[in-house]
Amino acid sequence: MPLQLAPGAAVDVIRTDVLIVGGGPAGAACAWALRRYGVDCLILERELFPRVKLCAGWVVPEIFADLELSPESYPHPLTRLTSLALSVRGFRLRLRASQLAVRRVEFDDWLLKRAGAPVAVHQVRQVVRRDGGYVVDGDYFARVLVGAGGTQCPVARTFCADANPRARDSLIVTQEEEFAYPHAMEGPANACHLWFFEDGLPGYAWYVPKAGGFVNVGVGGKQVTLEARGDTIKRHWDALVAKLDRLGLVRGYAYRPKGHAYYLRGAVSQGRVGNAYVVGDAAGLATLDMGEGIAPAIRSGVLAAEAIAHGGDYDWSSIRCWSQPRLIGKLLARAYG
Repeated sequence: MPLQLAPGAAVDVIRTDVLIVGGGPAGAACAWALRRYGVDCLILERELFPRVKLCAGWVVPEIFADLELSPESYPHPLTRLTSLALSVRGFRLRLRASQLAVRRVEFDDWLLKRAGAPVAVHQVRQVVRRDGGYVVDGDYFARVLVGAGGTQCPVARTFCADANPRARDSLIVTQEEEFAYPHAMEGPANACHLWFFEDGLPGYAWYVPKAGGFVNVGVGGKQVTLEARGDTIKRHWDALVAKLDRLGLVRGYAYRPKGHAYYLRGAVSQGRVGNAYVVGDAAGLATLDMGEGIAPAIRSGVLAAEAIAHGGDYDWSSIRCWSQPRLIGKLLARAYG
């Protein structure tokens, strides 16, 4: 199990080969790969794990290949959805599916523990380049820095904003919630539901039932398009709640949604400046159609570790841009406007 240092503990400067800011899937995958190559690293994570993470939890088989695992080796329930109820501008169809989903509170904790790297609970505030490496808040030093801290990652903001600018029109804002619901996985609720293009939403809404009696529901759309229309993601959240009640998917639940934001995959592919790397949502790698970020996060973490360990290029070309087959993916990508 990773060492978790108490927040604010008084220690001398801690030195390591690689500092990884963020312990989510990108940071954990990077740490796991670095340790396989014999490279020392330390993860700086602002929260104690396990922690709640807003996410529909889509996963694809490729993540297990990148981690040199099989889906059967995952120790928590993997939701296997055999039916997909899809609506595009009100046109409804039902498709056979082989979808997998995880609960991020379980998945992220497992992935971090599996990495086997030490973890310091620390909120990163300042990162500076000094003495041939990087100093974080005067407490930590490494010759290499990996930013895996999500959309607001301080590594990306400090070192990579110019080399890897994230286009404003690729910013997705969301409202969502995951909660226990006793009727999940029963009857029509067993299907994963996706609603594209409805009521002017420049994105899509979802209902994802999960094993153990949990569901994840939410809406996501392009912020720039919503603003141009004088619209808000909150209005679309309210419409989703009404839809879930009308369809009998969720009734009588007192919602407490939260929001977050992330960037879709952009045209710029520069994820390294000096010895500072960005991975996952810190790099803006979510797929263009479904906004799925777990697979790109894990893949980018592994690629960064390979580049660090072997001195090669950090190349994103093998990271998938689409969650669905390319033709279908391009159609679904239009939902973002």
